Amino acid sequence: MTKLLDQAIAEIRKLSDAEQDRAAELLLGLVHRDEAGGGEGGEADYQLTPEQVARIEDTMRRIEDGTMTFVSEEEMGAVWARFGL
Repeated sequence: MTKLLDQAIAEIRKLSDAEQDRAAELLLGLVHRDEAGGGEGGEADYQLTPEQVARIEDTMRRIEDGTMTFVSEEEMGAVWARFGL
């Protein structure tokens, strides 16, 4: 196991059970991408859940009708500066 993978696994162990399962699914998806009908370049074909699609559609609707707002570049810069980033 590489040092980076060992570090990632150590961080994943700190997550909740549900988050650990999600991380495991992602890793297994990468390992088995060729078996799962991955694309020509070896990339996996991922499909959003109906809940994820609904959230995206809701977000897009809120952006279009103006009920979702975003911070300005200046406001975001202030946040980054506040945390020393």
